[in-house]
Amino acid sequence: MTNPTACAEAVIEVAKNSTKPVLACWMGQTLIAEARHLFNEAGIPNFRSPEAGVDAFGYLATYHRNQTALMQAPSPLSRSNAADVEGARMIIENARDDHRDTLSNSESKAILNAFHIPTSPSIDVSSAAEALVAAENLGLPVAMKIDSPNLTHKSDVGGVRLNISEAQTVRSAYREMVQRVSSENPDASIHGVTIEPMLNRPNAREIMIGIAQDPVFGPVISFGTGGTAVEIISDNAVALPPLNDYLSQQLIEETRAAKFLNKFRNLPQVDIRQLIRVLQRVSEISCELPEIRELDINPLLVDEKGVIAVDARVVIRSPLSGSRHYDHMAIHPYPTELESDWQLPDGTDIRIRPIRPEDAKIEQAFVKTLSAESKYLRFMHSLAELTPQMLARLTQIDYDHEMALIAVIRDGSDDAKIIAVSRYAINPDHHSCEFALTVADDYQHKGIGSNMLKRLINIAHERGIEVMEAEILSQNYRMLGLVERLGFRKIHNPDDREVVHVRRHLQ
Repeated sequence: MTNPTACAEAVIEVAKNSTKPVLACWMGQTLIAEARHLFNEAGIPNFRSPEAGVDAFGYLATYHRNQTALMQAPSPLSRSNAADVEGARMIIENARDDHRDTLSNSESKAILNAFHIPTSPSIDVSSAAEALVAAENLGLPVAMKIDSPNLTHKSDVGGVRLNISEAQTVRSAYREMVQRVSSENPDASIHGVTIEPMLNRPNAREIMIGIAQDPVFGPVISFGTGGTAVEIISDNAVALPPLNDYLSQQLIEETRAAKFLNKFRNLPQVDIRQLIRVLQRVSEISCELPEIRELDINPLLVDEKGVIAVDARVVIRSPLSGSRHYDHMAIHPYPTELESDWQLPDGTDIRIRPIRPEDAKIEQAFVKTLSAESKYLRFMHSLAELTPQMLARLTQIDYDHEMALIAVIRDGSDDAKIIAVSRYAINPDHHSCEFALTVADDYQHKGIGSNMLKRLINIAHERGIEVMEAEILSQNYRMLGLVERLGFRKIHNPDDREVVHVRRHLQ
């Protein structure tokens, strides 16, 4: 019989050089007591049954995944390809002026086009003659779909005709479709028919992407298998916007459709990059258009050539009165609109922007380079470097309830270098906030602190905060002088002469 103690020692030796987590399962009691003791001393988790070890590994993987998700701070997509948000809002306003809460297929596709989501061309017609002209303009063969805001599933009521390749058939198909749907659905409002070209994409998979409004969490993004059998297949996953690459990929992988998108048999793998791009664009729609109550893209055809939305449906709601930007969302996206550029008196270019979770490395480096005096004046106690818990707290912030601006420069290295940080956190009363400001020792007396604090004051004012306050050490003369110049009032506490309370009313 193999010596369990010797086996344990061998495992411990291998684990020392392993980059992967090592978990051990030593089944038994008396014979493996010494081996289990060695594992405990070496800090290697060990279990009495394989099931317990598998469960522990599952918890570890879930924890790692959740921590990675917490590090995500999705931002709006590139400004160089910015969405036409105002144009999309005008389409919604036109429908509202017509007392409609459901957009037509063409209007819904126009919303998608405003956010750069590829769509198949379509023409709404209201007569058989117009249908023929539209079919000739688009090119035969075409598909014809009934245009009615009351009929969600058009194919269920005979409202879809595909592969119409003859001109004379277009007119007869129009009359037959409208007559049949009207007779079987007398209460439905029939506006006419939508003409679309038949797409020849033999390798395409049908996907469904949508937006729904949850009463607690606000907009929710859904993803799954699309087509006419979407309810029967019931393969979908949901996520809270905003989405970035990582969160979009996780959303896809939670569905059975993920395997369907890979290469199999004679079908090539689809363009996952373009699919993720569409998910992020739909996420952007949910962020920028709170008026949208429902959005369905079904089907979205995706293949090795890219993606194209064949059918879309948008349901709108009344505008949210008295709410601030992104108030309809559970998670606020990264506020790109707060990014700006500035120059030091010597011409050095500086980028001022909100902090992101991935800034943890340069935030740690910033604190390490501060002098002992600067660290003490900022944190009010001796500090060598930030603990992992402090670092996470300072970089993984809720942009709705706090703000942290960093000033960064490029110093020739691959990473940006932080030279100043200003931040505030809203107090429990939701009317006041506490702020802090730190400037690197080598960049003091250059106007950075004043600029950063002014920007922070403006942001707090725009977000309805009434009072900004802070506690500053009495020996921090530079900071006290700065806040006094910016209109803060000093409040001395006779019982605590080491700290000065400063306050300014913003509204």
